[in-house]
Amino acid sequence: MTMQTTTTQPQSPVAPARGTRRPLGQTEVRITGGFWGERQDVNGRRTLAHIEGKLESEGWLGNFDLAAAGALPDGRRGREFSDSEVYKYLEALAWEIGRTGDPALEERFRAVVTRVAAAQEADGYLNTRFGRPGQAARWSALEWGHELYCLGHLFQAAVARARTRPEADDGLLGIARRAADLVCREFGADGRDAICGHAEVEVGLAELSRVTGDRRYLDQARLFVERHGHGKLGDIEWGRGYFQDDVPVRDAEVLRGHAVRANYLSAGAADVAVDTDDDALLAALRRQWDRTVARRTYITGGQGSHHQDEAFGEDWELPADRAYSETCAGVGSIMFTWRLLLADGGARYADLIERTLYNVIATSPAPDGCAFYYANTLHQRVPGIPADPGAVSPRASSSMRAPWFEVSCCPPNVARTLASLDAYIATADADGIQLHQYAPSTIRTALADGRTVAFDVETRYPADGAIRVVHRTDAAPQAPWTLSLRVPSWASGARLRVETADGVEEREVEPGVTAVRRAFRSGDVVELHLPMAPRLTTPDARIDGARGCVAVERGPEVLALESVDLAPAGVDDVGLVALVPGTKPVERDGRGWVEVVRLAAEDAEWPYRDAGGDRAPVGRAVVPLVPYHEWAQRGPSTMRVWIPTAS
Repeated sequence: MTMQTTTTQPQSPVAPARGTRRPLGQTEVRITGGFWGERQDVNGRRTLAHIEGKLESEGWLGNFDLAAAGALPDGRRGREFSDSEVYKYLEALAWEIGRTGDPALEERFRAVVTRVAAAQEADGYLNTRFGRPGQAARWSALEWGHELYCLGHLFQAAVARARTRPEADDGLLGIARRAADLVCREFGADGRDAICGHAEVEVGLAELSRVTGDRRYLDQARLFVERHGHGKLGDIEWGRGYFQDDVPVRDAEVLRGHAVRANYLSAGAADVAVDTDDDALLAALRRQWDRTVARRTYITGGQGSHHQDEAFGEDWELPADRAYSETCAGVGSIMFTWRLLLADGGARYADLIERTLYNVIATSPAPDGCAFYYANTLHQRVPGIPADPGAVSPRASSSMRAPWFEVSCCPPNVARTLASLDAYIATADADGIQLHQYAPSTIRTALADGRTVAFDVETRYPADGAIRVVHRTDAAPQAPWTLSLRVPSWASGARLRVETADGVEEREVEPGVTAVRRAFRSGDVVELHLPMAPRLTTPDARIDGARGCVAVERGPEVLALESVDLAPAGVDDVGLVALVPGTKPVERDGRGWVEVVRLAAEDAEWPYRDAGGDRAPVGRAVVPLVPYHEWAQRGPSTMRVWIPTAS
C-alpha cells in the first residue's frame, strides 16, 4: 500500500496525517439537493433547534450553569454522560455553520460555548457529574462514569469548530486543549494506568492532535488504545469484553461487546495506527472489520443484536425481531469504516457506509427531524405505540420514533453526521478524484500538483440509478487525471458512458471501482448507470434467525413489508403472509412489489401440530413494500425485513 502524507487539513471530521486517500471537505464538496440534501435541510432547520430545546428543558445545558454558580450537585439533571450530548450538539452546530454560514446558528453556538466555558475549572477539568463538593471524586468511576468519554466529544466539537472557523474567537478550542492537557497529566505514561469504560476519548485526542500539531494528544490516544485488553476495568456480569478490555486491540479477531464502544475504539485505534505508521495495528483492525461485516452485521448495516448490553452477539447471531442495531452504533461503524477507506481506498468500505447511511442513519429521524429511533428492529411483531410528544422515552422501549430519550445519544449523533455528510462523498489522491457516495453535489478542488478540478454531480439516486458527472473546468485542458466511481457490490450489469468532444464511449463495468482517465474539458460528461430493479437477497444458512426467508433490496435501500400495505392480502399482520415460491419482485410507480400468500390463522389450545398436515394458504395477493427507512411513518404497524417463503 502506498501512503501519502497530508500537509493541509480539509474541513472534514477526519483528517489523517497519511493515507492513500485525502478526504474532500465541506469547502470542496457541497451536497445541493436530493435524498441527502433534503435531510440536511431538515437537520439544519428543525433538528438542531429541537435538540437544543430538549437540552434546555431537560436541564442538561442548565447543569453547566449550576456548575459555574457552585450550586452542584443539587439540581443536576440527566445521566452521568449528559454533558456529552451538549458537546455533540456543538459539533453538529459547527459543521452546519461550516456548511451554511447561518448567523443565527453562530449566535447559538457562541451562547452555548460561553455556558460551557464558565463551568471549566482552573486546571482544565470539565464535568458536571463529578469532582465538586457533594459529588463523587474525579476519575473515581471509570467503568461507568464516562468522564473521559464526555471529554472525547468535547474534543471532537472543538476540532469541528477549528476546521470550519479556524479564526473564531469563541474559545472552544482553548477549553478543549486545557482539558486535554489535564488528561495527559493524569493518564500519561507516568500517571494513572487506566482507561474509560466507554471509548471515545481516543478519537477526540487523535483529531485534536491533528488540529493543533501537539503530538502529546496522539501519544495519549495511543496509550489508551494499548491499555485496552489488560483488565484495567472491573469485571461485570457481561464480562470485560463489554468494555473491549478482555483482549488487546491488536490481538482481537472481531468487534465484540458494546457495539458503540467497540466502533469508537476501533476508529480511535485506526487514527493512532495511521498517524504513528503502525501497519501491524492497522492490519489487525482490517481483520476485525472483515469478520464483523461478514458475520455480525445486519443486512441494513446495523450492528448489535443484544438488548441487555447493547452488544454484538456471537458470529451469525442476528435475530431480526431482537435486532438492537443502535443508531449510534451505525454512526460509529461509519466512523471506523471511513478511516479504513482513507487508509486503503477499498470500495467495500464505501459499500458498507452507503448501506448504513440509507438503512440506519436515514431510518432514525422522522420526516420532520424531531423524533428518532434509538434502536432499529428488523421485525416489529405488534403495532408500535406513538410516543408522547411531551415525555422522555426509555431508550429502547419506544416502539415508534420518540422526540427524546433518557439516554439521548442518538439524536445529536444523527445531527452531527448529517451536518458533516458532504465530507464523506469524495476523496482525492495524487492522480485524481474518487466518488464514493452519490448525491447531487458540486465538487471544486485541486490535485496535489495544483491542477484544478471542477465538476457537478447530477442524480436522483436512489430514485433512479443514473449518476451524471459534468465537468466545469474553465481552463484549457491540462494533463490527464483519473475520475474513479464506485460501482456498488450489488450493481451487476452497471454501465459507464463517457461523452466528450471526441465522441461517445460506453461499456459495462463490474462492481468495485471504474475509472476514466483523460485531460477533461469543460462539458465532458461521465455517466454511471446502476441497475435499480428490486432484487431478492438470501441470508447465509448460519444466520438461523433469518433461515427460510428472503429480503428485498432496491439499489442501496433495504425494503420492508409493512402491515398497512396488506389490505390486498386481506390481513393486517405481517406474520400471516409468506412470499410465493419462485416469485420475483417487480417495480411499479417507484415501489417494489411482491406476490404473497395469506396463511391461515389457527387459534387453538396448542400452537403446534404434526408435520405434513394440511397447511394450504388461503389466498394470494400482490402487495407493495416500503423502503425500510420509511417504516412506521404512516402510523403504528407491524413490519418485517426478512420475509418467509411459502412451502
